[in-house]
Amino acid sequence: MKKNYLLLAIFLLLAGFTAWYVLSGKKDEKHTLGWDRNFKVEERDIQKIFLAKRTGVTTTLERDGDHWKVNGQWRASENAVENLLETVTKLELAFVPPPAAFSNITREMASRGIKVEIYGKNNKLIKAYYIGGVTPDAGGTYALLDGSEQPMVLKLPLMDGQIRTRYDLQGDDWRDRHIFPYKPEEIAAVSVEYPHQRNQGFKLSKTDGDWSIKPFYDNVPAINKPVSEGKVEGFLTGFEGLMAETFNNEYEHKDSIRQMVPFSVVSITDTKGKEKKAAFFPTYKTDLNTGERRNDIVERFFTETNEGDWFITQNGVFKKVFWGYDSFF
Repeated sequence: MKKNYLLLAIFLLLAGFTAWYVLSGKKDEKHTLGWDRNFKVEERDIQKIFLAKRTGVTTTLERDGDHWKVNGQWRASENAVENLLETVTKLELAFVPPPAAFSNITREMASRGIKVEIYGKNNKLIKAYYIGGVTPDAGGTYALLDGSEQPMVLKLPLMDGQIRTRYDLQGDDWRDRHIFPYKPEEIAAVSVEYPHQRNQGFKLSKTDGDWSIKPFYDNVPAINKPVSEGKVEGFLTGFEGLMAETFNNEYEHKDSIRQMVPFSVVSITDTKGKEKKAAFFPTYKTDLNTGERRNDIVERFFTETNEGDWFITQNGVFKKVFWGYDSFF
């Protein structure tokens, strides 16, 4: 009987120690049951995300105040970063692939996998894993936690389809496409030049809290009427949310475009004294039936900024800020 009590005491002691070890949180993650299935990270902990492709292309996304920056240089696309954050914080295990598929999965991951490193405060690595290809039905994405030999298939809740594309951006795809990223209260002055309509160009500026306007060209007669504060506010509000259709930095014929006379040149000086300027070179609609160019309909613009970037912008989006001088009275 005493022997049975002794064995029971030893059993309870071991059980208690095991429970303490599992619940204490002081253990290494890799000793936790199912550690290689846990890819999700809490968003509040994330300060930086590093992505590396097998091709050698790397991207670093890092918080910078109320926005994110790409490679420490450019403002990041809010939509692209939000999609990535949604992914890394909501990853779920779809299923564990069968052992027979391991060799094909790891072979593909070795050739086209994306290394993902997620960092918290003080540059502390929180999670590292590899994103591979997609399942045959395109409903899941293969992934492998750093240090594991067991690939998994991941998904997002309430989403049908693969998630690889959210990691698989590079270069300008990660960058913000706002040409003029200003709120009205951040704007100190605006000038709009129309080389083909010189009487419509203007210079708008704020002095001691009041807005004033004058023609862009000195030889254009000034309009001696009070400036409508409401119209100025409406004009400045139009710059909010203006985005280019796409970057066009790889375009080969930039020099030819620069030889053209732009439709408009828009310049904004912010309250910190920094100027952002963009020249808009028109491209015209083509008649689908005849193949002829419609010189009366501008569809898009080649747009060059003073920061060295080229974009494709839509006339339907940017026409809201192509005001004329006489529109402010």
